[in-house]
Amino acid sequence: MAYGDRRLLRACCGLLLGGLVATGCSDGGDEGKRPDGGKGKGSASASAAPTTAAPTAAPTPTALDFVPDPKRAPRNEADARRIALAVVAGPDAWGPDYVKRTPHLSGPTYWPVLGKDCAWGTGVRPSTVLYSVTAYSEIPAEGARGTLRVAATVTVHRSESDADWEMAGTLEEALRCPDQKLRDGERISQLISLGNPFGVGGNFTATDSLGERGLYLADGVKGDQFYGWYQSRIGQVTVATVVKGAPGYSEEETSTTVGTVTGQVQALVTMIERAKDELEVQS
Repeated sequence: MAYGDRRLLRACCGLLLGGLVATGCSDGGDEGKRPDGGKGKGSASASAAPTTAAPTAAPTPTALDFVPDPKRAPRNEADARRIALAVVAGPDAWGPDYVKRTPHLSGPTYWPVLGKDCAWGTGVRPSTVLYSVTAYSEIPAEGARGTLRVAATVTVHRSESDADWEMAGTLEEALRCPDQKLRDGERISQLISLGNPFGVGGNFTATDSLGERGLYLADGVKGDQFYGWYQSRIGQVTVATVVKGAPGYSEEETSTTVGTVTGQVQALVTMIERAKDELEVQS
């Protein structure tokens, strides 16, 4: 990964949203421990037990590693477009098997809106948004595996407050519409969501973060597949990744299926770090 395995691990534990998704972020160091320290019936006495050094816990960040530079903040659509296109994750950020879908990028005026009927449609980009772009990627179908479709979105707002309102609105959408129609022949159901500001639920990588999980159902796709949406905010920029599951894939790697969590987190972290590079004070 371009920005290092260490940052990816931090993001894995911080951006999978405090139990919303159970993943292999843990190093397994606590596996098998008992509340009494392991001294059950038949166990050796404390004096006879071998001694090992206790693992040293990693220090907990107390502040986000990001200081915005007011001089670099986007002030118009042209500034925002440059930043959005520099940040958005293409197939290279997801993993080696991903390729561009056609079309690869959304149109410059595209803005999705969730209607009162819980169906998604297109609307007018709000005045609080300077620019937004979505990049579509996929792993083509092969053998028993279906086509795995993913997307990454970057939205540049006029202010941090505007971006914060978008995060709140995204959380509200899942509460209002746990079942949603994406388009004809595609829907998601049983949607749940969870939000974590910096320092809460293991989020130490972004100003704010949220996640959604549910079931993805599509005409021509066998069975219920998983659906996952992760979104983070860095200053006035929000970044998001979405995965619509396919046969032969699961959220985590198993003996028979390929996992997608790592690719989704990797794409999200890549965009977070790119956004920081575009907006922060240069040393």
